[in-house]
Amino acid sequence: MVKNTIDDEEQNDLPPLKKLSPRLCGTNYPLSILFVVVNEFCERFSYYGMKAVLTLYFTSFLHWDDDLSTAIYHAFSGLAYFTPVMGALIADSWLGKFKTIISLSVVYVIGHIVKSIGAIPTVGDSKVHVILSLFGLFLIAVGTGGIKPCVAAFGGDQFEEEHARERRRFFSFFYLSINAGSLLSTIITPILRADVQCFGGDCYALAFGVPAGLMIVALVVFISGSRMYKKLPPQGNILVKVCSCVGFSIANRWRHRDRNYPKREHWLDWATEKYPRQLIKEIKIVSRVLFLYLPLPMFWALFDQQGSRWTLQATRMNADFGGFVIQPDQMQTVNAVLIVIFIPLFDLGIYPLIAKCKINLTPLRRMVVGMILAALAFVAAAFVELAVQDPHNYIKLQLNSSSQFISFDLMYENTTTTCRESINGSSVYSVLLYKEGRTLQCKLLEDEKSKPLKGKAAIRIVNAYSEDFNVTLGHVNFGTVGNNYRSSPYKMVDRGYYEGKCKVGAMEYDVNAGLIDFGAVYTIIMYMPEKGVMKVWKVEDVKANVMHIGWQLPQYILMSAGEVMFSITGVEFSYSQAPVNMKAVLQSGWLLTVAFGNIIVIIVAEAAFIEQWAEFLLFACLLLAVSIIFSIMAYFYTYVDSEELVSEDEEDSDEDIDEDNGVGKAKEIHPPSAYENISLDTVNKQT
Repeated sequence: MVKNTIDDEEQNDLPPLKKLSPRLCGTNYPLSILFVVVNEFCERFSYYGMKAVLTLYFTSFLHWDDDLSTAIYHAFSGLAYFTPVMGALIADSWLGKFKTIISLSVVYVIGHIVKSIGAIPTVGDSKVHVILSLFGLFLIAVGTGGIKPCVAAFGGDQFEEEHARERRRFFSFFYLSINAGSLLSTIITPILRADVQCFGGDCYALAFGVPAGLMIVALVVFISGSRMYKKLPPQGNILVKVCSCVGFSIANRWRHRDRNYPKREHWLDWATEKYPRQLIKEIKIVSRVLFLYLPLPMFWALFDQQGSRWTLQATRMNADFGGFVIQPDQMQTVNAVLIVIFIPLFDLGIYPLIAKCKINLTPLRRMVVGMILAALAFVAAAFVELAVQDPHNYIKLQLNSSSQFISFDLMYENTTTTCRESINGSSVYSVLLYKEGRTLQCKLLEDEKSKPLKGKAAIRIVNAYSEDFNVTLGHVNFGTVGNNYRSSPYKMVDRGYYEGKCKVGAMEYDVNAGLIDFGAVYTIIMYMPEKGVMKVWKVEDVKANVMHIGWQLPQYILMSAGEVMFSITGVEFSYSQAPVNMKAVLQSGWLLTVAFGNIIVIIVAEAAFIEQWAEFLLFACLLLAVSIIFSIMAYFYTYVDSEELVSEDEEDSDEDIDEDNGVGKAKEIHPPSAYENISLDTVNKQT
């Protein structure tokens, strides 16, 4: 009995056996990571698929102008990069990564559902559509930003410390899922929008509904692996400690602002009364890098316009590739494809070649070159914009209200008439001038002011005959058009040569409209100058798309090369210049530069004081100026050797001795916080 008691006591002293999650095919990879990778693929498909068609949804469905559409698009993008800080704080300080992902994914799904309902034309009026769309976008931004720092770090948590190599490979698959989801979605959702017709037009409800379904799948898949996950409790957030230390230092310095107090070498030294010197030392190192971040938002201000201004530019271009017409919002896939090509090209080809030429291309110099390439991309975009802009023959009028009557005099063949018409703000009109006997008459026709999308054209028929008639061009029936200069509604048609019939009572006449070209808007006036002959007079209200969309490729190539040199290099630089437990702070700072870059676009778009080509040149000049400032700042920056940072951390750990008993404290190993992988998406697929 004594022996059994001793055995029981010894057994109680043994550490509990660690429960291992199921392994993948006998390897060291936990089976749970499959759920994480599939979740990330579906979530990225959901986000980028929705975002790909967002700008055209604003302009075509909500009927916002280009400037407001651009501003809202970038407000959404900016919010999506502010909220990761919130998500990381919740995960590390309160709920833990697993519960944070579940909670904010539910918010994410609700946002997608609300957004999809808002895109159904029969649900409410325009105000309801706007409210549902904006509320849905807000929830999506909170959801996608909140889970962004948590999913990758949660996947890393599934590995044991001795399986570091497998964990690195996991992140490679994780990056692949990000790029695969974003690439496929930016190809598929524009097709769903344009090629599937619902409710009498482009099917935005389906284009948003499919990403919503993918997000539901992502949530279900993630929950399905719940029993297999290793769920670590919240470990505390380093950003909170840094902010507290900085805040205490500033407050303490203010309390001791009197000249009687001796000066200290650095303003952060005023925190030594409360915080350890090692923490203060690390914050000093981080603050030097954060100072370099100040000019960086300007790069993202240009980069993120691929989904807004550049997409709007593509709508005014000829997208025919030998019978295959691509959608304007599909041009964003060029960036994703080029990034996959450029990363190995730069790492294995260009950078080694530059090194062989004995050119010291440091990380900061790479970032400067990336800025210059992005600026050149916008110069290229400005030249393209000059070629595609419509030379409208309209006179702009300043109205005193949203709607008012105006009077103007017209003269034709020594005959003068006074026209008095009601006009609305933000509308465009053509003046139709005709004679009734010897009297000169005028009439206003409200014109279509935007180019038709997806390579189509728009036609309306004006009846300049004394009787009603019915017109058919090709397979398009315009219905009955009233006499005495009444007009039909605009009809969307494909590019081609159009012949048809004009039926007047029992008589039928042949009509030939000629070539109806990409992106043009036509007014076709039909009249009968002599009995038995129906004449056609075709007026091009909006010019056809002459510039081919392929001319956007140079700007995409320059921007993608700039992204590789700026974005990827910037994240690597941040990691190499920060102590191990301070990398999270720098990554949060990096994401905030993206958010502030979108704010810059909002300010410029809302100002809207110059033409679009000039706005592109303005952004290019601003980024060139910022690159000069950044290069000066980089010149005075002293690089920190990452090995020295590691050795300093180890020395400080060795010096951390318990004063009471002289026993060295073991260095505590914490799992990665949500911040440590906060910018995986930024590196691999920005916006």
